[in-house]
Amino acid sequence: MPPTDIRKLKSQIRRTARSRRDDQQHKDELSDRIVGAFMSLPEYATASTVMFYIDARSEVRTHQSLPDALESDKTIIVPWCNDRGELELFHLEGMDELEIGKYRIPEPRNDLRALSEKQVCVKELDVIMVPGTGFDTRGARIGSGKGYYDKLLKQVRTDTQLIALAFECQMFDEIPIADHDVLMDKVITEDRIYLTHGR
Repeated sequence: MPPTDIRKLKSQIRRTARSRRDDQQHKDELSDRIVGAFMSLPEYATASTVMFYIDARSEVRTHQSLPDALESDKTIIVPWCNDRGELELFHLEGMDELEIGKYRIPEPRNDLRALSEKQVCVKELDVIMVPGTGFDTRGARIGSGKGYYDKLLKQVRTDTQLIALAFECQMFDEIPIADHDVLMDKVITEDRIYLTHGR
């Protein structure tokens, strides 16, 4: 499929997926189930360093599970977006290290971001919790369209586990992929864990 056709089809799927996700009922309850399944994975149990995304808009809600994650013996990382449109990684040690950012998403506090001990290299991540707008059972993903996660995921170790969270309504039969797209290793919804083709 030509790149222009892929972009057009992805745009259509993105609109449909966002509408379904916005209309999803019982988001808190379903999110607890999804994040609970994520934190019960063997990959999570054996990981030392785990990245959690912090939910925005109608994404699967993750912020309510961060306190429990912080009580574990794991190094918990959260991303934030710099002025260049790139995700940077922050070692989170307490909920008081977050503040509401410009998109009304909790982000690491400005006064802490530049501290060297808070900055983390993507190669240190063992498991990455990945948000998205739409997915298929192969692990193909459509994001927000801004490419933040695409850039980050291209830099991970080959053994880093990419685990996506989604509501079942965000699953599609097939999402078109281009050469630069990175496939997820698993997709977790409220109904099941999809074992995908992976990378």
